[in-house]
Amino acid sequence: MDKKFLLAILGISALFLTACGGSEATKPDVEDKSVGTGTSADTEVSGKPLDARGDLLDKRRVYFAYDSSAVDEENRAIVEAHAAYLAANKNIKVVFEGHADERGSREYNLALGERRAQAVERMVRVLGLSADRIKTVSYGEEKPVAMDHNDAAWALNRRVEIIY
Repeated sequence: MDKKFLLAILGISALFLTACGGSEATKPDVEDKSVGTGTSADTEVSGKPLDARGDLLDKRRVYFAYDSSAVDEENRAIVEAHAAYLAANKNIKVVFEGHADERGSREYNLALGERRAQAVERMVRVLGLSADRIKTVSYGEEKPVAMDHNDAAWALNRRVEIIY
């Protein structure tokens, strides 16, 4: 068995054990940062630092490398935290909005945004979320969060927004 796959399974198992350890399935005091800037202010809620899981739940954007729909390790932790939260709160539905930077044709960027949203969807489905609670949509390059035309702006626009 591939070592990375085995480590991912062990990490997911540990996350579920941690998430299921408490008897409460209430929503944490998390402010929606889906329109945030990705700054250090996104790691605090009401001026208070969050615990590790709360910090990950506070992050509502999953970022991608150029021309990729693969979820890297850092962003995988964000998806896993949201999957655990959603698994514990069965009445909540989620939308994954896929986005791309402005490079490439409109059609290509719509397809890339869709692949990114579907990659996140596949991860949460593997982690136990049912398909009837998930919606994916692609906006391609149509809804950028950064308007500059440089690597830093493009990196911010290559994302999936997690909305629930």
